[in-house]
Formats: sequence, C-alpha cells, structure tokens
Amino acid sequence: MRKFTVTAALLGLTALGVVVPTATSQAADTAAASGCSDKWGPRNGYMYAWDAYYCEGEPLIATPNTVGDWGSGNWDRASSVMNRGYTGSLSIVKFYEWQGHAEGAGEGHACLLPGEAYADNLSDNRLSDGSPADNNIRGHKWVNGGCATNLT
Repeated sequence: MRKFTVTAALLGLTALGVVVPTATSQAADTAAASGCSDKWGPRNGYMYAWDAYYCEGEPLIATPNTVGDWGSGNWDRASSVMNRGYTGSLSIVKFYEWQGHAEGAGEGHACLLPGEAYADNLSDNRLSDGSPADNNIRGHKWVNGGCATNLT
C-alpha cells in the first residue's frame, strides 16, 4: 500500500508540474493580448500608435489624417498600432520608416489593413526593406493599396 501511495503522489506532483506552468503561460498570453482588444471600439476613422506593446498606455499619435512626419518626439517609438479607419476608400494605413512618405532603396513601409485591426507587438514585423518595424516608424498615410508588406 505504501508503494502505491508514493507512486500516486509522484504522479500527482508530476501532473501538477506540467499543468501549472501551462495555465500560467496561457494566462499571461491572454492578459498581454487583451491590451489592444480592450482598446478596440467602433470604427472612428482614426489610426493609433503606442510606444508600448499591446497598446498599453496613452497613444503616441491618434489621428484621422495622413501625417507624413510624426515629429521628432514620436519618431522611432511605435511598438503597437491600430487601424480603426472606415472601410472603403483610403482604409489602409501605410506606415513609413522615414518622414514625408519616402519610398525607395532603404526606405521601408508596411501596411495595416482594416480587417487586421491592430498589430499588438511590432517586434515580430518587418518593413518592406527588411528593417524591423518596431521603433522604426516616422509617418503614415491612408491609402487604397500599394503595400509590399502588411503588419499582422
């Protein structure tokens, strides 16, 4: 009987060791992923960018307009972005590595389609020239297409 009790206890602890980290990891993933979901609302025609991942804190910029230069205080700081623009014409947000919507060699861009809603962690995204998207955006404009790369 003692051998059965010890075996059952070891199996129980082993199972507990597997279950606890998995549940904790899932809870952390859910909490982190909920940041942008919590800020999503009805389409209002705005583009948003945050300095933090998962749309945490106050936006660096929130505007319905095309802005070719976010200003040196907001350059190279975006880590999450959201497209709450209206669907239809000019519904895609095209983000630019350089101010003034510059395109060409060494001047990347990436787009966020209205159906994608948001990119909550730009550290896993690249711009069209291969450079990282995280902390590497200086402006944006509303477009109908012309995107070599999309943020997802």
